[in-house]
Amino acid sequence: MSGDNMCFRKRMWSWALVAVLSVSGQGFASPVILAQSPSGEVGAVETLVETLKIADVIEVMQLEGLSYGAEMEQELFAGQGGASWTAVVGLIYDRPTMQSRFDDAFAEQLTGREKDLPAMQAFFGADLGQRILALEVEARRSLMDQAVEDAAKALVEDMMAEAAPRIDGLRAFSEANDLIEMNISGALNSNLAFFQGMDEVSGPDPDMTQEDMLMTVWGQEPEIRAETEAWIYPYLSLAYGPLSDEELAAYIAFSKTEPGQVLNAALFGAFEVVFSTISRDLGRAAAKQMMGQDL
Repeated sequence: MSGDNMCFRKRMWSWALVAVLSVSGQGFASPVILAQSPSGEVGAVETLVETLKIADVIEVMQLEGLSYGAEMEQELFAGQGGASWTAVVGLIYDRPTMQSRFDDAFAEQLTGREKDLPAMQAFFGADLGQRILALEVEARRSLMDQAVEDAAKALVEDMMAEAAPRIDGLRAFSEANDLIEMNISGALNSNLAFFQGMDEVSGPDPDMTQEDMLMTVWGQEPEIRAETEAWIYPYLSLAYGPLSDEELAAYIAFSKTEPGQVLNAALFGAFEVVFSTISRDLGRAAAKQMMGQDL
């Protein structure tokens, strides 16, 4: 397993844009049964998930994942994965599965923070919050087009060269939500899960111990950091371009509040559960493909 070609690369899975799979014989992750909260708390969390347009975010992430699966087939199997690989990638990136895993993990992340839910709901349930969320989802969707991404990067380069005031606002937003470090951490954990998934199928490799996996994954940190930093500001500029300075300032102000910080951590934590599980399943599927086993 080479660290150079086995890196689980993925776009920023930040929430700020941004039924459990159990197929007989597939060997994918099993459902995790979480403790149930009182019904009122569950209702408030479910309402917040709907308000945050998580289903729309997951839809875009699914499309990105299917595209990544196709790239992975070319890199690892020289395009020889065939229909079985396409099918298994589709199962791994199943939207209801992703939604179910997110919902459970998000509810767990917010356990004990029920007092903060009204403030989260109030901000994102308001007209500005809903507009922001729609802009984030649309920006994420638009950046799947390479031409749009290139244009957004060029715009950010011009803004930085001119020291445009909006760049300071975007930096302040990124820092308030710790977007770069949280995304790097999530990507590293997903990459480790990929190696672990491969190891589960192929068996312990004396040349790739758990310590070796950690060292290999950590060796990818500079590349992941560079990719994250190169992508995040074009995304933020595209998403928040239509906002006025006052509207962006209001979003930053909410992000700095205790409910804003709790929500940011909960969303990152929940999406990390989703993507680490996906990455582990991709590692298992890739190992089976390489070994000529039925997927």
